[in-house]
This record gives sequence, structure tokens and C-alpha cells, in this order.
Amino acid sequence: MGMGAAPQAGSSGGRGGRRRGGGKKAPVSEINVTPLVDVMLVLLIIFMVAAPLMTTGVPIDLPETQAKEMNSDTKPITISVDKDGKIFFGDESEVAVAIDEVVPKLQAIAKAGAEERIFVRGDAGTDYGSIMSVMGRIQAAGFKNIGLVTQPETGN
Repeated sequence: MGMGAAPQAGSSGGRGGRRRGGGKKAPVSEINVTPLVDVMLVLLIIFMVAAPLMTTGVPIDLPETQAKEMNSDTKPITISVDKDGKIFFGDESEVAVAIDEVVPKLQAIAKAGAEERIFVRGDAGTDYGSIMSVMGRIQAAGFKNIGLVTQPETGN
């Protein structure tokens, strides 16, 4: 038949496997993910180290007791009283509230349907009267589920 020569095995349609232009490589159009993975791992480590530091909130030296820890699925409302007698709402709050503002804030939170349990965190160096004043106002406003937060007692 003599119409033409059949292409040789291993060749690419007559080009012979070579590109024009002296064998230059074509630019790679794939994204190099190695730097992205490196950055993500560094961020993961930073967040793993920083996460425990962000949970403390207001620095309070809690008194120690032998009472066992309570099991709970919901997070209660937390009010903290530091050693200077300043009152803070929540664990992460940095703005002190006046004692006259405690009850209105609690009533607003209760209307929003939040947890009814209230935990009072008092610094070990706080005047007992300051903590009792806060607890008395909370109880007088009709909140009955009030608790004090302490640290587990260490062996002496």
C-alpha cells in the first residue's frame, strides 16, 4: 500500500517526544502547597499555646476547699470580685461594674433566657463583706441558685 510510514512506537504523533525551542520546560501551573501547610502548622501551634492563656479572664486568687467539682453541661453566669472589691461580669470581662448595676444586668440576662445559675468568684484576699454584699443583692433580686467558686484544696 505505500501510502505513508506508520508512526513509530513511543513517539507523539510525529514530534518525536521533543518540544520546539531547545528543550525548554513549560511553566508548572500547579500551586505549591508546602508553604501553605507550613504556615497552617505554625498557626495551629500558636493557637494551641495561646488558648489556655485566654480562658483565665479576671485574675483572682480563689480560696481552697475540699468540696468536689460540680458536673454541668451548661455554662452559668459568672460574677467575679477581685481583691480590691471591683465587680466583673463573666470570666473574660475587663470592665468593672458598679454594685448598683449588678442586679439590672442579671435581670437583662435572665430575660434573654440565659442560665439561671450564678457563680460568684471571690478573691481570697477580698473582704468577706464585699462578696456577701454582692450575693445579698443577687438573692434579694429573686435569684436563688447562687454558688461560690473555689479551688480544690492542695495537700498540706
